[in-house]
This record gives sequence, structure tokens and C-alpha cells, in this order.
Amino acid sequence: MTAPEKQLVQSSDELLRIEGLRKTFPGVVALDNVDFDLRRGEVHVLLGENGAGKSTLIKMLSGAYRPDHGRILAEGREVRINDAQDAEGLGIATIYQEFNLVPDLTVAENIFLGRQPRRFGLIDHRRMRADAEKLLRRVGVDVRPDAKVRELGIARLQMVEIAKALSLDARVLIMDEPTAVLTSEEVDKLFAIVRQLRTDGVGIVFITHHLEEIAALGDRVTVLRDGRSVDQVPASTPEDELVRLMVGRSIEQQYPRERPDTGEVLLSVQGLTRGGVFHDISFDVHAGEVVGLAGLVGAGRTEVARAVFGADPYDAGTVDVRGERLTRHDVPAAMGAGIGLVPEDRKGQGLVLDASVQENLGLVTLRSATRSGLVDLKGQRTAAARIAQQLGVRMSGLGQHVRTLSGGNQQKVVIGKWLLADTRVLILDEPTRGIDVGAKVEIYQLINELTASGHAVLMISSDLPEVLGMSDRVLVMAQGRIAGELPAAEATQDAVMALAVSAVVTHEPHEPHASKNHPAPKKEEEEGPRGH
Repeated sequence: MTAPEKQLVQSSDELLRIEGLRKTFPGVVALDNVDFDLRRGEVHVLLGENGAGKSTLIKMLSGAYRPDHGRILAEGREVRINDAQDAEGLGIATIYQEFNLVPDLTVAENIFLGRQPRRFGLIDHRRMRADAEKLLRRVGVDVRPDAKVRELGIARLQMVEIAKALSLDARVLIMDEPTAVLTSEEVDKLFAIVRQLRTDGVGIVFITHHLEEIAALGDRVTVLRDGRSVDQVPASTPEDELVRLMVGRSIEQQYPRERPDTGEVLLSVQGLTRGGVFHDISFDVHAGEVVGLAGLVGAGRTEVARAVFGADPYDAGTVDVRGERLTRHDVPAAMGAGIGLVPEDRKGQGLVLDASVQENLGLVTLRSATRSGLVDLKGQRTAAARIAQQLGVRMSGLGQHVRTLSGGNQQKVVIGKWLLADTRVLILDEPTRGIDVGAKVEIYQLINELTASGHAVLMISSDLPEVLGMSDRVLVMAQGRIAGELPAAEATQDAVMALAVSAVVTHEPHEPHASKNHPAPKKEEEEGPRGH
């Protein structure tokens, strides 16, 4: 009898077991003696800071990496998962944060890619569309099977990924941060699907940084820290205890905003308008101040930020930095004036993933570090080392590729490049999306340091508690206009949402609560920011 045949199922409900798993990369121990198990019909949450080893673990299960030591058992038998086909054969499907879909293929073609039903040796398109339609109905998404994937929004892409996993008849479904880019309404729909899958006997490995989701959906929690499995606890464990297990210490204050005295106006936006996108946007941001920009999805927040930074054009209005007028649609001019933008899509727009930490940190200052066509590499390296140490970037060295860093450390690199450029006004668009609570607090402390030294921050976030906890003033956008302004003392979730769903009326800039008394019924298609 072979070794795998000698393995006995430890529980009739056990789908998966990991014992003593270890994985190293040059200079880094990613996993060290990790244990984990998954039962039929349960949601087992995998919790840990960015860099704790969660991504490495799920890549072992999906066949992307092979362990150095330890073993993986599927339904009691030791198995080797050498590639994606091995994982698929074991009924393991993984939905990553970065969707694994082909944009120019249809939804049906993506769902059955490489496994298309055939008739007389040819692809049976009719059957493929019909089967895809059944799967899409099962996950509750209204998408045509013949729609091109590139035409779909994030929430629908997520549902297509789930439909693809179901087409594999997956017994184990791994979901990596599935709610990171979803609104509250979309999260509710996703949770309903996950609960149904659990009822159907599917075992689900669920990775999330939103602690409130754990008690709402999970059964058990395995906590990873520094590549080790430190504890396994019930999903009902209090959040402060989960945080302590994750980071190895208590975090006394989730939003540690310090409010220094404000100074001169650093950024002044007046009458900014772009037809069909945003209209008559006016606000000031002072030195030492964090101004939050809140609103529903589609309200125009990111579009305004990109226009201020010069990345997108606008039809009318002005942007002044320290009293100097900026040229429209001119990113170099905005950067030269001291504006920096940390985009919501850090991987697609904020980083060169296959470049090193040092190269990414030097992107903004590359021109100023060049003399007679030659880059001062020594100076760049010294500056990069200083800022990486200041921000606490966890890395094997400045030469490590940014792609291999955790999400929180990638975000620190994006922010760090602007700090090296001595940015006076930093625009943060979804600054903590997809990063853990420990890294969030580090970024909040960095915001405090920026404002204490006389910088200004304009922060866009769909996480309402974050906006309320870290802003000195909150501007609320609705339908492409500023619906009102709330000082920190008056900014509550109810007050923000009342403005966010209001029918905006024309009003003078900076008039607080301008549309507070003119609420409009909330439309069914409107999607709000996430609250906790």
C-alpha cells in the first residue's frame, strides 16, 4: 500500500488539511510550519496582515507554488499539487484579487475556457451559452453569456469568476479578498451566494481584511503572523482579540487622527467642470488639514481627483497651488507645483510591478536626479533606503521586485515616491483598500506626520468610518456636484449618507448642508460606500 493510501480521513467532513507547510524565497521565509484544515460546508477565514503568508498559502493550494516541506491532504489522502490542473482535479478553485479572465472573450468563453463542450469535434456554442446561463442564474447575476468580459464592472466580474469556479464542480473554493472592491449591496449579494454554497457542502477559504465580515459569514478563523499559523479561533471572537492575534499587539485606536493647527491654503479648486461627469466643484485644502471626499459610487470623486492632478481634462474652472494657477491637463505642471496622486488602482497606475522597490521609489524624482543625461544612482539609492526605512517597508532589500511585496507594503512604496518628491498636497484615492488593519494604522500615522509637517491631504474613500475618523472636514459629492460640507464634529454616517443621496441644488461653494433639506428618494441602482 502506498503512503497516500495509508492516510485515513480524520473526519468524514474534512476536505482539506495542511500540515507543517514551509516555503522560502531568496532572503524570505514566506511560510514556516503552517497548519490549516477545511471542512465540508464551512467558511474558514484566513486572517493576517499583509505579508503574513496568506497569498503564498493559497498559491500552494492552487498549484502556483510547491512547498519546500510539509504535506497537503485532500479528503484524507496526501496529494501533490504541481499545477492548476492538479488543483482542478482535486476540486479546488481559486478566485484571486486580480481576476483571471480574458477581456476580449465572452462571459461563456471565459467560464469554460479550455473545457468547451464539443459536438462532432467542434465547440458546441449553443450548449456552452446555455450552460453558462444556468451558472450565471445560480450566482444571481444578470449578464448575457455572449457579453464581452471587458464590458463588465468589477462586481459582475467577481460573479463571473464564481460561476467559473462552480463550472469546475469545486468542492473547495478559495476567495481572496472578494469584497475589496464591492459596495455594501454587492457584498450582501455575494454573502448570499457564499451561504448557499456552504449549504451545498462546498468548503470555502475566505480571505478578508474587513473584520466585521468574519462574524457575519465565517465559522472558524486561522490567524497567520509572520508566516506562521499562530491560532485557530471561532468566528465569533471579538475584533480586538483578532487584531491582537494578527499584529501581535493591541491597537488602541483604529483611527488615530491628530489635528494640528491649519495654515495657508495650499490647494484651491474653483468651479471645476467637465461635461457629464462633474460640475462646479469648488473647495480649498489648507496646510495641516485632511479633507475627506465622500459619496456614492459614480458620484465623480475619482474623476475630480484626476482632473486636479492633470491626468484628465476639464472644461471650465481653475486649480491653484499656493496661489499659482496650474495649466489644465498637465501632470508635470501639477507635480512641479507639489501635487501627488496615490491612485485607487495601485498595481495598474501607481507602480511598475516588475521594477524594484528602489526604482519605484525613484520614479517621481528621476528627472531631478538626472545630470547631463546621467542618473545619480547612488543618491537615488540613499534616498530610497531612507524613505523605505522611515515607512517601515517590509522587504528583502531595495532590489526586490515590487510585485512580490504585500499590498500594504506596495501602498507604502506608492506613498513613499511622493514623499521623496517633497509633495505639498497629497491626494489619496482609496488609500487603505485591500490592506490589513495593522498596515492601515501605519498609513494613518503617516497621514498625521504629513499634516503635522505642514502638508495637506485630500482623501477619497468608500470606507465611511475611515473618512469620518481621519478627516477634519468632509465634502460629500452626489451626481457630480458637491452636495455639502461637514466639519468633523458634525460628520456622522447618517449625515454623510443624507447628503450623498440628496438631490443636489445649485449653491455657493463651501455652504455646509446646502442640500440637507432637499432629500430625494434613493434609487435602486444607487450603491453606497461601505460602512462598518
